[in-house]
Amino acid sequence: MWDAAQGALEDLLEDEYPTMQLRPQKDRLQVFQTLATFYLRYLKIFRALEEVYDQIVHPQKRRVVHQVLEGVMGRLVELKNEMVELEYSEFHYFDDILQDFKMTPEDLEVPIPRYFVREKMRALKEREKMLAHILAKGGCQEHKTVPVQFMSVERAVWLLQVSERARQGRLRAHFMKTIRQEEQRRLQGNSSMQDPNQAATCIQKIPAQQMTPSPAQLHAQQVESRRHCVQEEHEAEYQKALVNIKESVRSVDGPDIKESLQEQIRQWFLECRDATGKFPDFPSPEDGGSASIFAQKTPEQVAAEFAAKEEEREKMKKSKEEKDKKGNDRKEKKKEKKGKMKGKKGKGDTEEEEKGWKMTPSNFLPTVVEGAKLYKEVWHNRDEKQNFLQHFDAQLVREEKRLEVEEELRVQVDELMRQELKNLKLVVDRDKGKKKKKVKKSSKKKKKKGRKTGKKKKKKEKDLTADRTIESLYEELVMEGFIIRPKNIKLTDYIGEYSYLGTTLRQADIEPMPSLSDVRQLIALYGVLPLGSQCVHERGPLIRALLLTGPAGVGKKMLVHALCTETGANLFDLSPATLAGKYPGKSGLQYLLHMVFKVARQLQPSVIWIGDAEKTFYKKVPKLEKEMEPKRLKKSLPKVLKSIKPEDRVLVVGTTRRPFDADIKPFCKVYKKIILIPRPDYASRFTLWKELLQAGGAQLGPKLDLSSLAKVTDGYTQGHILQAIQTVLNSHRLNQQTKRPLTAVEFIPPLARQDPVYKEEEEAFKAWYSRTPLGKKRARAAKASEEEDHKKGKTKGGKSQKKEKKGKTKKRKKN
Repeated sequence: MWDAAQGALEDLLEDEYPTMQLRPQKDRLQVFQTLATFYLRYLKIFRALEEVYDQIVHPQKRRVVHQVLEGVMGRLVELKNEMVELEYSEFHYFDDILQDFKMTPEDLEVPIPRYFVREKMRALKEREKMLAHILAKGGCQEHKTVPVQFMSVERAVWLLQVSERARQGRLRAHFMKTIRQEEQRRLQGNSSMQDPNQAATCIQKIPAQQMTPSPAQLHAQQVESRRHCVQEEHEAEYQKALVNIKESVRSVDGPDIKESLQEQIRQWFLECRDATGKFPDFPSPEDGGSASIFAQKTPEQVAAEFAAKEEEREKMKKSKEEKDKKGNDRKEKKKEKKGKMKGKKGKGDTEEEEKGWKMTPSNFLPTVVEGAKLYKEVWHNRDEKQNFLQHFDAQLVREEKRLEVEEELRVQVDELMRQELKNLKLVVDRDKGKKKKKVKKSSKKKKKKGRKTGKKKKKKEKDLTADRTIESLYEELVMEGFIIRPKNIKLTDYIGEYSYLGTTLRQADIEPMPSLSDVRQLIALYGVLPLGSQCVHERGPLIRALLLTGPAGVGKKMLVHALCTETGANLFDLSPATLAGKYPGKSGLQYLLHMVFKVARQLQPSVIWIGDAEKTFYKKVPKLEKEMEPKRLKKSLPKVLKSIKPEDRVLVVGTTRRPFDADIKPFCKVYKKIILIPRPDYASRFTLWKELLQAGGAQLGPKLDLSSLAKVTDGYTQGHILQAIQTVLNSHRLNQQTKRPLTAVEFIPPLARQDPVYKEEEEAFKAWYSRTPLGKKRARAAKASEEEDHKKGKTKGGKSQKKEKKGKTKKRKKN
């Protein structure tokens, strides 16, 4: 599997590298086709490598796979970003390309690496214990307490009488049921055996519902758990070996390495002295020390290089002043040139630059290439017949550690040899020794200056909780309700089907509504992968805030909880309702935000959830909500978001069902990534009904018409459907299924009591989204393309009209 994945990756890299050096391309469709093909191929490789990483037991192989896997993940996120910038849309459709690659819509699902949670399972369990302990200590119960109702004696007696009558009625019904069952058994015993064909049809009518796992599934689970144990054991062995082998290399080979390094450097001193007539200058630690000497160069070349570097440093000081003067002159010249270049040629050049698209340089391709190279050189043809149990390779560890020990000893040797060279120079030429001392003094001054600038930067960031531990801050936030326990929901639990009409509708210039499957993919790409992988978050496109918007019951909060479950992230709640009445005043809010973001950074990955996000940016605060102060975060939230750096795996997620109530400019400045979640389409509704009914314990018989239910519930969200199922499937109704099978009509009354998503509301969401920055860009691009098509049509029409006129004049002449 690993070999096949690396082979596919090598082919892909060969195809992708030429596109990085291409000239700007004008054809947007062609560009999208290339990006989409790369995206799908990377996705296929990502799925294969994730499976490989999960199954391989060898610790050193796992490191190589992990390196490539993280590079592929990052490249996937980069390509998605490229497609968004090209098409000005968060959603993309690959129907035609899927057919070419013979892939199914299931292959489009972004796999979530299992190691995100598994490799920090112990830490997660400890955190869960700590959270439970704090909640128990504070007497906080997550479920709502039922208030005690006071009543009169007459009322209490009446309630007892009613419940007693009900109990007696239930007992009587149970007694009658047992009598009826006995009669049926007696009648069946007397009747003759049923026809085998009729028996077979009866069995076939009942759908297969295998609730308990099969023996094969149980065995697979055991093998998987055993494999994970072996992975942990081999990793522990490898970590011990790294320390032990390094110590043995240092003790056994250390003295020899030290002697050989000293001899090499002394030889270089003599060679330089013979070649140039002088002792060379020893390279500083910044230039690489003695390592830079032995870079396959002759002593003369090395001496010339160091002399050139010294000259460059002196020139740099002098050229700084000249550059400042020249910079002003250049700006003036550029302005003059721009004024002159308003001719036809100038316009054409600028148009080409604007229209042309070019692939932005990748931050992840070098790591992918490096990992692929490492696989080819070390593991591709390695003979491992003797290592059946896949323990670590001691020879490779020894080679790595020898290089590490050599680097550590080189630093010590360099210090000794610098002193030796200084003594030699003092003996031979004392005058040069004095000059060198002056140079060293100047370098010290520079270092001091650098220190001063560092101190100034630190003064800006005040730590308001410097005297407190992270544990105490965490406890306070839990007690105040700002840290909550995320529900155990996986991203796969968010049910939704793929839209098969996306490409067809876009070709007909109709913008399709995204499917729930597309929403799932975006959550994985924008949330799960960057939060789960430090490498992807640091070097990939930085997403600080994400907004999930859509009608009520569409699953926005569920996706927030899924995001935390899949990455093992902490969940902070900064919703206006939670903030109300807590930490009053500007200083109180500043202190709270400092606490939240400090804990979020220390215990990363973290998700900071802001429910009813539109309330923070209200155009006009309603009278009933004025006491809550929903706009408290409006000014401080953008400032705090800027403090999130690429190394901080912290994501702010806002959820809203009324985004049109917010002031759109500041709202979109905070939430730059917006995911509009639509109501489910027919395919998604069909799967929702099927999955949710089965989960509720319903028996799907022929009388339960799921297709009709899916058709009738057009406009209803997942929340509506779930509520209807929960009201119908009570314990009494579930027990009656064998006598009275479920029908579609039973679900209509609970649905009728709920309001669906009307067309006006859906249009309001679409209109609001078209006013967001990305929506505006898409509208502009669509207008530009329409104008171009119109111009082309006119030119074609003009040519045909001219031809017709010429034909008429010729006919007149003939007449």
